[in-house]
Amino acid sequence: MGCAPSIHVSQSGVIYCRDSDESNSPRQTSGVSQGPAAPLHGLFVQTDAADAVPAGRAPGPPGAVRVRRARAELGSGSSAGSAAPAGTTCRGRRRHCCASAEAETQTSYTSVQQVSSAEVRIGPMRLTQDPIQVLLIFAKEDSQSDGFWWACDRAGYRCNIARTPESALECFLDKHHEIIVIDHRHTWNFNAEAVCRSIRATNPSEHTVILAVVSPASDDHEEASVLPLLHAGFNRRFMENSSIIACYNELIQIEHGEVLSQFKLRACNSVFTALDHCHEAIEITSDDHVIQYVNPAFERMMGYHKGELLGKELAELPKSDKNRADLLDTINTCIKKGKEWQGVYYARRKSGDSIQQHVKITPVIGQGGKIRHFVSLKKLCCTTDNNKQMHKIHRDSGDNSQTELHSVRHRNRRKESIDVKSVSSRGSDAPSLQNRRYPSMARIHSMTIEAPITKDGLRRLSGNEYVFTKNVHQSHSHLAMPVTINDVPPCIAQLLDNEESWDFNIFELEAVTHKRPLVYLGLKVFSRFGVCAFLNCSEATLRAWLQVIEANYHSSNAYHNSTHAADVLHATAFFLGKERVKGSLDHLDEVAALIAATVHDVDHPGRTNSFLCNAGSELAVLYNDTAVLESHHTALAFQLTVKDAKCNIFKNIDRNHYRTLRQAIIDMVLATEMTKHFEHVNKFVNSINKPMAAEIESSDCECGPAGKSFLENQILIKRMMIKCADVANPCRPLDLCIEWAGRISEEYFSQTDEEKRQGLPVVMPVFDRTSCSIPKSQISFIDYFITDMFDAWDAFAHLPALMQHLADNYKHWKTLDDLKCKSLRLPSDS
Repeated sequence: MGCAPSIHVSQSGVIYCRDSDESNSPRQTSGVSQGPAAPLHGLFVQTDAADAVPAGRAPGPPGAVRVRRARAELGSGSSAGSAAPAGTTCRGRRRHCCASAEAETQTSYTSVQQVSSAEVRIGPMRLTQDPIQVLLIFAKEDSQSDGFWWACDRAGYRCNIARTPESALECFLDKHHEIIVIDHRHTWNFNAEAVCRSIRATNPSEHTVILAVVSPASDDHEEASVLPLLHAGFNRRFMENSSIIACYNELIQIEHGEVLSQFKLRACNSVFTALDHCHEAIEITSDDHVIQYVNPAFERMMGYHKGELLGKELAELPKSDKNRADLLDTINTCIKKGKEWQGVYYARRKSGDSIQQHVKITPVIGQGGKIRHFVSLKKLCCTTDNNKQMHKIHRDSGDNSQTELHSVRHRNRRKESIDVKSVSSRGSDAPSLQNRRYPSMARIHSMTIEAPITKDGLRRLSGNEYVFTKNVHQSHSHLAMPVTINDVPPCIAQLLDNEESWDFNIFELEAVTHKRPLVYLGLKVFSRFGVCAFLNCSEATLRAWLQVIEANYHSSNAYHNSTHAADVLHATAFFLGKERVKGSLDHLDEVAALIAATVHDVDHPGRTNSFLCNAGSELAVLYNDTAVLESHHTALAFQLTVKDAKCNIFKNIDRNHYRTLRQAIIDMVLATEMTKHFEHVNKFVNSINKPMAAEIESSDCECGPAGKSFLENQILIKRMMIKCADVANPCRPLDLCIEWAGRISEEYFSQTDEEKRQGLPVVMPVFDRTSCSIPKSQISFIDYFITDMFDAWDAFAHLPALMQHLADNYKHWKTLDDLKCKSLRLPSDS
């Protein structure tokens, strides 16, 4: 029976873990203590890389301390040729190990002292970073492990080497290395991904960078995806290269990249500790005023627990009616310029009581010169009412200490003790205090389109790469969310006056609402059709629902975003206003159609169903590769609606109405799935258009047929209506048509790029940004899908203006194609 394994560390902190006979190792040298060499089954210790120069390699840098390596066997078994009993061997080896460690401590101290700490700054903080610690996990010694060993020596890092997963985990828990390098080339030694996962399961690994060393791909195999490595917990991949300079470059990049960033993040814990102990109430929100942090003083002052606040928009919290009407506008005017605002503000506690506060709001300028956060410092004003409130606060919290109350009163008389300065004084359009919306997953993807779209829409860079251009005339500030349609700002209300026209410019609405057109257009359209009255819900509930739905559209998508949803809603409302459509549908159908249009693409990832199926996405698996996105849109829409009473527009209707309404919404959204396009169109033509034409001919009049026959086909009419609304872009005025064509092309280009990167089948090879002709793609789309469908819909709903736009737009694309132009416009026009 051998000795129990343990870790012995010299002062330089070098650890070797060996589980197999390595008598032929190029690193093996004679031991310090006497006795025959033995195979290493546990750990042995070394202080300096310089004594372990592999055969044929030059020694380390001048001045490095070189010592012979001492070896100590700590595992089970006896050395070859040894006749000593097991117990004697074990005791002898323990003495051997101790002697080795002592010898190396003495010889390595000088080299360790040469490693100096580095100074790092994060904002105003000055930090000292200790030398980087690296853990190499290689089952066997080879040129690759030697390369990293010498790279660590050259960079001045403290290096440990482990040979087994168990010893690696034990060593990491003891040392908390900043960088770990795991040999992923040979699976028969150990499972590198399992080792990585075991390390990631520990708390100290949160700030550790783990590197996988992989074998290069053979000539007849494509390079493997890094996704399995990322899922296992690796941060980076290193293609096998034993060159010391290659290993050195990799480690240096990690140090100045991920390691430095993680070091700064760890330092932020001290800042949060200071905030938690600060006596002033502090609140930090995102640029759209979603609460991200409140300190305990804020919780005590306002009577909330932080769990009730984090992730909520400030506008959701109760407001005091004691503030003057124009106060929020005054604040907005100040902070939108990136300047601090401070003054007196009345806030409402959770209990409903109003308290007067001294408030300082500081915009924090981040990347790109944009406002990324708002920091608010709040202190109670010294008033009789506030003193009563403070008594109540302490009574509610069970703290009746008069000393603490006196301390609070004393602090209220002081001038403000914290002065949080803005990082920059550059002006920026900042959201108003009421605009505390959109904390959803959709905003995790920061949108690269930072400004409204100009009339030209897309600006060509090279090939078929397009970026959205900025409107330099934008002057609108971020707007407060309206409580009702009557609260809509004048600039938006003026645009919405024209929303019943087919030529309504949705991109202008997108611009003035800062990419939030769905809430404003939704309030106007739903009010016009009496949706709140039908659902028996308040406008506040409707507004909250519209906000939740819009927040779950991805603003990072070039096409499938909330502007597209607003455009489809507008087209649906326009179709519902047509006499024959109006006479065929009842109020429930109208409400269902408007809701379906609003939610029909919610949480769209900017990729097609085919892409998701080919990629084996979770959604594709969930919905069995059938109408994947359409099923997800409807399911998520109802989940978002019913999970919170504040936005549940269905909460007051009876069960039977709800079931009928729900089924109609689901049916319409599923109808937007294009694999059944021709089936839907043919059914509409055969069941609606042909009988209608026959009835008109037999009655010899131009009026619509009796409503009863159409009521039997309401489902087909609603399907056709939302299908036409969904792809009505070619029937819009030319400028709008061109803008939509550019957006959908960019989204398809992006999908093709990703399919190539991931080695997936290219679903739409024509949408290659280096070779695609956008005019040809539009001509094909119109010929294949649009013409027949809109001919049928026009025959029913009578839409001459749309058909004229369609003809004009087709002519535009044809002209470009004849001139061999592949872009949205002729170069002279753009």
